Amino acid sequence: MSTVQGHCDPAFAGVREVFEENFAEGRELGAAVAVYAGDRKVVDLWGGVADRRTGREWLADTPCFGFSCTKAVTAAAALLLAERGAYELDGPVTDWWPEFGAEGKEGATAAHLLTHQAGLPAFARPVSAEEAADPAALAGELAAQKPEWTPGEGHGYHALTYGWLAGEIVRRLSGRTVGAFAADEFARGLDLWIGAPDDVIGRAAKMSAARPGQGGAQQGGARPGGAGSPKTDSPKTADNDLLTRLAAAYTDPQSTMNRSLNNPHPGKGGYNNPVVLRAGWPSAGMLATAPAFAAFYRDLVAGRILRPETLRDAIRPRVAGPDRTLLIDSAFGLGFMRPAQSFFTPAAGRESAFGHTGAGGSIGLGDAEAGVALAYLPNLMGDMVSGDLRAYRLTEAVYASMS
Repeated sequence: MSTVQGHCDPAFAGVREVFEENFAEGRELGAAVAVYAGDRKVVDLWGGVADRRTGREWLADTPCFGFSCTKAVTAAAALLLAERGAYELDGPVTDWWPEFGAEGKEGATAAHLLTHQAGLPAFARPVSAEEAADPAALAGELAAQKPEWTPGEGHGYHALTYGWLAGEIVRRLSGRTVGAFAADEFARGLDLWIGAPDDVIGRAAKMSAARPGQGGAQQGGARPGGAGSPKTDSPKTADNDLLTRLAAAYTDPQSTMNRSLNNPHPGKGGYNNPVVLRAGWPSAGMLATAPAFAAFYRDLVAGRILRPETLRDAIRPRVAGPDRTLLIDSAFGLGFMRPAQSFFTPAAGRESAFGHTGAGGSIGLGDAEAGVALAYLPNLMGDMVSGDLRAYRLTEAVYASMS
């Protein structure tokens, strides 16, 4: 009997097949995937175990942690304020955050914060999960910090600091946290939280690391930092020298990659820590169900969150090429990933897809040209910085179902 439950339109049967195969081959513990074609929910599937320790079943309304998929929600909040005229995207940050001009950052723009060009990929000192619950304090630390490169002169993934940089746009100009702003403005009625209440945390899926010998994201050529090259039709081709460099950077406590990914540290329980989930880090703090997260992208694509022209400008690649943090090629619009090694996308979506991946293997994706929105949230974590083959295979099946 299949562990997978839910609804799948017959035209999208290939998505169900891939999802079931992931479970059958041991690549999943628990997971959910949802797809909208226009306003029609064509896939809403879930299965497996929400909590490995207790054996609790994954249900239709089980929320799951989305890691850096959160950044897309933060970006949408910041862009909505820009659309309303609260600030200028290409204007100086110091217009609304005077303290940010310290240590040679006076030329930084809001667009630099949203495109990982701020030169602040990591905190200068260790930060605890408890400290990270205070967005004003963490933003203040970054404002006072010396950049690792001049803002605008290169890009490097701000894995965690992004949230307290882009999020400060929202906090200063709306008076609300990203989580509160999103809930008020465009996520009302959705099972999506950045800063979740305890009852939601209690029923959320528990993140689990893959055990030795288990399937999962490690199979099929998955790599730290990305899931393949956009110049190929398959993410399975791996450059051994690159893999060696990525592995070394991932474990080197002095590398930009390591410092960016691991500070603040989530503390006891990792990203199951209620301290983190209550705080709602605006870089990696979202709990959501797959249908709710897919609905967020549905509404983006449909022009219900941002005007279509705002979204078009937001997903226009602002930076592309070697990433100073990830050591692979990445591409970003204003907060959204665009197809690159860090956001591997099937050929059919390579010109029009946008979204964001998450370290555990999750993904949120929208494509206005195709009229599609996708969310995939697993609780069995891959060993990679961004995305993995489970997400890629599901995305590939979605595009194939529409051809």
